[in-house]
Amino acid sequence: MFPGSETDAGQGMSAILPSRDLVAALKAAAEPTRLRILKLLAGGELNVKDLTQILGQSQPRISRHLKLMNEAGLIDRFREGSWVYFYVADGTRGGEFARRILDAADPACPVLARDQERARVVKREREATAQAFFEAHAADWDRIRAFHVAEVEVEAAMREMLGEGPFDLLLDLGTGTGRILELFADRYGQGLGIDLNQAMLAYARSKLSGAGLDAVQVRHGDLYNLAIEDGSADAVVMHQVLHFLSDPSRAIDEAARVLAPGGRLMIVDFAPHEMEELRDRFAHERLGFSGQQIEDWMRGSGLKPGKTRTLTPPVADAAGRLSVTIWTADNGAQSPGLRKAASGNRKLERA
Repeated sequence: MFPGSETDAGQGMSAILPSRDLVAALKAAAEPTRLRILKLLAGGELNVKDLTQILGQSQPRISRHLKLMNEAGLIDRFREGSWVYFYVADGTRGGEFARRILDAADPACPVLARDQERARVVKREREATAQAFFEAHAADWDRIRAFHVAEVEVEAAMREMLGEGPFDLLLDLGTGTGRILELFADRYGQGLGIDLNQAMLAYARSKLSGAGLDAVQVRHGDLYNLAIEDGSADAVVMHQVLHFLSDPSRAIDEAARVLAPGGRLMIVDFAPHEMEELRDRFAHERLGFSGQQIEDWMRGSGLKPGKTRTLTPPVADAAGRLSVTIWTADNGAQSPGLRKAASGNRKLERA
């Protein structure tokens, strides 16, 4: 269906474009490499380095294609330190038009399919680097993370913002050493930590067992594809995990999927910063997140953003230390603590 046709009325945002903008959008998309780039960006944010690896083309050529599509409004961009990430524009007529174009592309096209596979390889390689770092430093992880604002201050704010519960099931995504399961042990009936790294999980099991926490489990799992039923968790916590991920919005989508009606999501991560060395030293994929970015992802996942709080180191102690932001979002209005206790008897495995 051509954008702006009468049958488009009433089906969400109109994709009608002024004639000049329509011509610019058509010109920007009417080139094989640019169509391939659009398809890749529809699957998640990528930077120029990613695209050069996937497409096997030079940086100047890729940058030129991106500039043209950005100017035409098909894609948008944001800067993070020295890296710039690109994505199909959200909530704009140009972005909607780009998605219409992609809907018309043959899903069985071998070139597009090969690009998607190469994109998956690039993302796996990134995350393998992070996992190797985790494995090498599992026992020191809590100490390594403490270079930001004082952890005791962060944890106090987290306890205040998550709410009293009680939560039948608290899910800790990217559990690491299991610290969050310890922190909220008095507020849940059952705690479950998920992590991809086996070394981290072994350390967490030992630590949690030593703390005498019986109503808790840690499991190996993929944050992008949790083996947990829809609507199972009353509270979901993502503590200092998003900046290691190649696709944070996808992980938030999955957290929203498993969050129960009336449940609460809490994300704790760095505010935007310029410490480029963290990419190499500590396998950071992203240099913090803005409030708008996280809240947009929450809304896109069907959640309602709630309270936000940023904790900043004292000025005298700020050198080399990072600010931490805590975001919350709710799934519906009913408080988890008001539901019948029987509602907690949910399966953890997806049906």
